Amino acid sequence: MTTEFIWQLPVAGDSRYGNAQATRRGERDESARPAFSPGISDPRGSNFNYFDYLHQVARAADLAGFDGIQVPDDPQADESWIVAAYAARATRHAKILAEFPASRGSSVFAAKNAISFQRFSKGRFAWQIGLGGNEVQRRWYGDYIPEPDLLPRIEEFIQVARGVTSGGEFSFSGRFFEVLNGGFEGPLTAYPLPPVYLSGSSDEALALSARAADVHIFDAAPVARLRPAISRLKVLASEAGHQVAAGLRIDLIARETEREALFDARRYLNQSGVPRGNEDPALGSNYWPGLSAGRNGATATLFGNYEQIARKLSEYSESGVETFILGAVPHLEEAYRIGELVLPLVRGLVSAERRLVA
Repeated sequence: MTTEFIWQLPVAGDSRYGNAQATRRGERDESARPAFSPGISDPRGSNFNYFDYLHQVARAADLAGFDGIQVPDDPQADESWIVAAYAARATRHAKILAEFPASRGSSVFAAKNAISFQRFSKGRFAWQIGLGGNEVQRRWYGDYIPEPDLLPRIEEFIQVARGVTSGGEFSFSGRFFEVLNGGFEGPLTAYPLPPVYLSGSSDEALALSARAADVHIFDAAPVARLRPAISRLKVLASEAGHQVAAGLRIDLIARETEREALFDARRYLNQSGVPRGNEDPALGSNYWPGLSAGRNGATATLFGNYEQIARKLSEYSESGVETFILGAVPHLEEAYRIGELVLPLVRGLVSAERRLVA
């Protein structure tokens, strides 16, 4: 698997430069403040909403050279599969990685939807199957399954989905799913099931990915701490006779100078309401834990100039990371900045490292 860079869509709201408060850009309803002064009509009315903004971000990521677009699952945001389909129509090349929990219903029906998605997107769909949030959030969805059963249910979900798309008759009887003489025929056999991305830091989560995932996404951590976890994942996968790639979810603040990046990081912290317990990191580390975790879900942010960010990402690549899920606010403008000024640098460094290894 070659190194891939995936840009996150801000499904639950974005921010703007100089204003870290959450906004839903493009939302226009009757209560919204008009774009023009009183007495001047706005012909757009309420015909635009946040989907139009997500459309812009998706196209920006595609045009800027990202390999994929991630659509997070958020209980208070629009449905990830619907947003994913919208993003697929807005793009030509990018993989569309949709996050969702295995509690959404029938694995067979999910597989059928996925194959249909593959057909109209020319094989650009991917699954990121999550736990569905914490216990309170899962109950919002009507999901009362005990926490120890969450990972076993994901494994059965994947087994059934792969079974019914394998091209033959398929039967399965498990704890959570059951199929009798199932399996797709005709046009639904034209594409394989989407690649599966899983996550988690527990031994059970790593073992599940080692058996069933195509990519395992790790939360952001310093390279020295992440490297043993990747090695452990690879050992478990080898023992299971399976191959799985390692991924990383991390945010970026990339600027022309490190000083400018640190200034914008501090400004974001001041305006976003993040508790001030997060002290400024020491210059030179370029790693800020928890800066945007409450907004984007990334447990840490890399900040620095373009060359520093590229070197840090290449260090992660050298440690075994093959998939990067990246984000930054505001997502539209930063997709162009990162795609045009950082990705070419890091791809050059990664290619040079591979030539040296070869």
